[in-house]
Amino acid sequence: MTDDVVDGKTSESDDRRSIVWLIRSSVRRNAARASALGSCDVEAQSGQRPSFQPDRSLRHNRALFLRGDMPLEIAQSTPTAVSIAALVQDRYGLGNVVESEFLRRSFNQVYRLSFASGRRVVARLCAERPRGGPNILFEAAALEHWAHVGCQVSRCVTTATGEVAIKVLLPEGPRMLMLFDYLDGEFTGEATADIQAFAHGMVDLHRGGESYQGPASDYVLDLDYLLLRPLEGLLRAPSMTDELRPQFEKLGLRLHDAILGLGELSRVLCHGDAHGQNNFVVTDAQGQRRAVFFDFDEAGPGYLAYELAVYPWNLYPRVPDAKVTDKAEMQWKHYISAYRAKRPVADADFAAIARFMAVRQFWLLGEYAGRVPVWGSQTMPSDQLRRQVALLRQWETLELPA
Repeated sequence: MTDDVVDGKTSESDDRRSIVWLIRSSVRRNAARASALGSCDVEAQSGQRPSFQPDRSLRHNRALFLRGDMPLEIAQSTPTAVSIAALVQDRYGLGNVVESEFLRRSFNQVYRLSFASGRRVVARLCAERPRGGPNILFEAAALEHWAHVGCQVSRCVTTATGEVAIKVLLPEGPRMLMLFDYLDGEFTGEATADIQAFAHGMVDLHRGGESYQGPASDYVLDLDYLLLRPLEGLLRAPSMTDELRPQFEKLGLRLHDAILGLGELSRVLCHGDAHGQNNFVVTDAQGQRRAVFFDFDEAGPGYLAYELAVYPWNLYPRVPDAKVTDKAEMQWKHYISAYRAKRPVADADFAAIARFMAVRQFWLLGEYAGRVPVWGSQTMPSDQLRRQVALLRQWETLELPA
């Protein structure tokens, strides 16, 4: 992995100062917007019709559709599985699609397609996220590299003309469609052998990533990407209150400084979302349990401690005052022991894992805030945000067993 891929950023301290200014500026802008909306209400009551101005702060990619004299802004549409199948059949040269299924709508929309040849693929219609557009060139190249060095991953399937993605024109604007090899198997379970296979697979990814020399990632999984910018988006959420806003800001900035205080931390080429359910565990020809990985949408160079924090973040209860179960603690111990048996983890990196569990929670809250135009504000109501403050306070002193 080239140094410029990992370290091509300004210092984390500079980012912190910049983001504090951005956070406070965004709060002032929100107050000004609320005042402007109040002025519109007064104009409406006086009989004057205020002109409609689309909220360009949401995303620049949205298209406007006219219905009579009222412009309508489209946040995100959902193509049918049949239409995706027709598009893939036309552009990919894989033969006739005989079956198509819409699997889920989360950050992206995901489909399964089956061809007359028996081949199956997964189609991902990439959504524009709070971070920006999809990281398609890096993701496809990294998957090809990992596969080349022997890692078990779902590779990108190219079009008939060798492209890694195609542009799909939709009411909200163009979005990119990517295809990947379809995998079968079961998610990481509770069995020790499966958890160990998952951990060993992560070691393989990290070792394999060391020799990556392909296109640079558009995103670096640093504290700006994982914590500070999600915090900025969270503070702008419609359900954020004046009471909660300064509490989240202080928690986020304390967390940022606590991680910087741990000193230099190791970097790897990260999967970015390895919580145990973005991989299957299968039995190979030799009867050994092995992990095969998919869904690399969040892949990029970043902190090893963050990469290792995603699994315990998924295991631990994410509500205040809830006690972690003995089973979850044991699963974590199996995971970190199996990883360390194959690849060392420095003391500073281990100490940072618990702090990065809180970073992961901030990242998720920022993603939810960015999806409000699509999912609605009540996916994160104010009472839930209040509980998140309590949880993050408790996680400031969280320690993981070795």
